[in-house]
Amino acid sequence: MMKSLLEVDPRVKGKHSELVDEPIVIRVNDFDEYAAKKFSEEMRKAHNTGQPVVPVLIDSFGGYVYSLLSMLADIENASLPVATIAVGKAMSCGSFLLGFGTPGYRYADTNATVMVHDMAAGSWGKIEELKSHTKHADTLQKRHFKKFAKHCGHEDPEYFLKKLHEKSHAEWYMAAVEAKKQLLVDHIGVPTFKTIIAVDMIFE
Repeated sequence: MMKSLLEVDPRVKGKHSELVDEPIVIRVNDFDEYAAKKFSEEMRKAHNTGQPVVPVLIDSFGGYVYSLLSMLADIENASLPVATIAVGKAMSCGSFLLGFGTPGYRYADTNATVMVHDMAAGSWGKIEELKSHTKHADTLQKRHFKKFAKHCGHEDPEYFLKKLHEKSHAEWYMAAVEAKKQLLVDHIGVPTFKTIIAVDMIFE
């Protein structure tokens, strides 16, 4: 759990010590349409509180890739740094969200588990429809894994695709130390979000 501390100048009393807008901390446990909509709404609110960064706590087994892509679009279009923080687990879609945090602002708790694997695409229908779905899923995977590698700072855009191939496309589990080695995160540990209410006295 990320610590959120409030430090109030003792000269500030009563109702004036209350913040007009509390800092927003986004928590992601699921990847579905509801979660993506809530993520977008909270991201918008965070941009109007005056906070300098948007923390995103991730504790998830994963979910639907299109919901993930909606969240990634919100991060890529954010005008504030987005700090992604893995607590517990960041698996499947969760690992992508973790890696897409603003470089320098990506964290993994010491005991967190990160898991990367091939995109899964459940589909049904006629043979030709299945072929179309498979082709689309393959294109989607290649495009976003290349984007993922670039965002994590790897010169080879196929870095993660090659890694998964080397592992026979099995699920790739990483402890926090390994996740940092693979450049998915920048820091091991959970940051503290401190809010300071102070009084400046100026004599001119």
